[in-house]
Amino acid sequence: MFDIAAICLVITALLAYLNHRLTKLPTTIGVMAIALLLSVGLFGLDALGFGGGLRQYEESFIRSIDFSDVLMQGMLSFLLFAGALHVDLAALRRYRWQVAALALGGTLASTAIVGVAMWVALPFLGLQLSFVYCLLFGALISPTDPIAVMGILKTVGAPKELELVIAGESLFNDGVGVVAFALLLGVLSSGGAPTAAFTGELVLREVGGGIGFGAVLGYGVYRLLHSIDQYQVEVLLTLAAVMGGYALAMHLHISGPLAMVVCGLIIGNGGRARAMSSTTRQYIDMFWELVDEILNAVLFVLMGLEIVLISFSAPLVVGGALAVGIVLSARWLTAGLPVLLGRGWFALPQGASRVLVWGGLRGGISVALALSLPLGEGRETILALTYCVVVFSILVQGLTVGRVAATALPRAT
Repeated sequence: MFDIAAICLVITALLAYLNHRLTKLPTTIGVMAIALLLSVGLFGLDALGFGGGLRQYEESFIRSIDFSDVLMQGMLSFLLFAGALHVDLAALRRYRWQVAALALGGTLASTAIVGVAMWVALPFLGLQLSFVYCLLFGALISPTDPIAVMGILKTVGAPKELELVIAGESLFNDGVGVVAFALLLGVLSSGGAPTAAFTGELVLREVGGGIGFGAVLGYGVYRLLHSIDQYQVEVLLTLAAVMGGYALAMHLHISGPLAMVVCGLIIGNGGRARAMSSTTRQYIDMFWELVDEILNAVLFVLMGLEIVLISFSAPLVVGGALAVGIVLSARWLTAGLPVLLGRGWFALPQGASRVLVWGGLRGGISVALALSLPLGEGRETILALTYCVVVFSILVQGLTVGRVAATALPRAT
């Protein structure tokens, strides 16, 4: 395990260096793009009879990493906590219903729209996927990832309220997407529709339990932080809260992602204002910013290298392009259109709907959930479709969202 982690960090550091010196793209986008080019280059060398087994070595190395387990049981807790740590809870309260509508209603509606559309369209390409698998694809591809977008929005001077809604939605829709995915996976395993009682129990346990546990954990850590003033111990307490809290949430079968978001909001607001000295705030901010940057870079490199494990065919490539269009259309119907029609209620500037749609990137959680599906033809099809959508969203949407925001938000300051 140590060797795998060391190799991942070395590759990530080298690709980050190359990106900084040569391409100068945002770090997460740049390292993924270079990793993809390297993987495709190895495919080409192998096809020409060169490469000396490098492709086989890369494939063997990637197979040794359980991407789903690494993200869902490791990285996700750190990334969500770090993201929530810097969200202004007072400002978020002003947009709580808007964020809830997008994160809950929007994610569930997108799951249904994508699932039905894929179920209708795929047979025309000769791809057979059951209705449950299509809904599973909808559930795993609907959560958004703000990682690459937030930095770009800051550079173009996007309004703070738009940044807040995008970040808030993405923090909570991960948990909603995971719960919907788990519910549909239970349908696939049992072969029958879940009862209302089972669904209610699952949602109450996962969502309610995750939020409640996160609140208790966050308040407990806040009290500990308030009782001392030593930044080394206080940083250690936040680290223990994330690792220990997420592990305990998983054992209790409640939503670890939602627990980390709530815990991060409490510590990042009440804890930051009343339980930390300026020195502690500085070190905690620096520590979690570094953790966030390093893990995101590693995650995007792994996504770039994962392409060697995916079997593409002409119908799957066309299906992937179709999936991109369907996912963007669903995003427009569930986020862009409501914001456009309800501009007064959402209280977002003109043009925000376009940024919300184009800035709704898909990331590692979608790939991780696809990899967690049981082995079979359906899994391979969903994995290829997911990869197409994720790569398009990061490399195309991620690199152009700044231009879209600058055009759509001309009055942003």
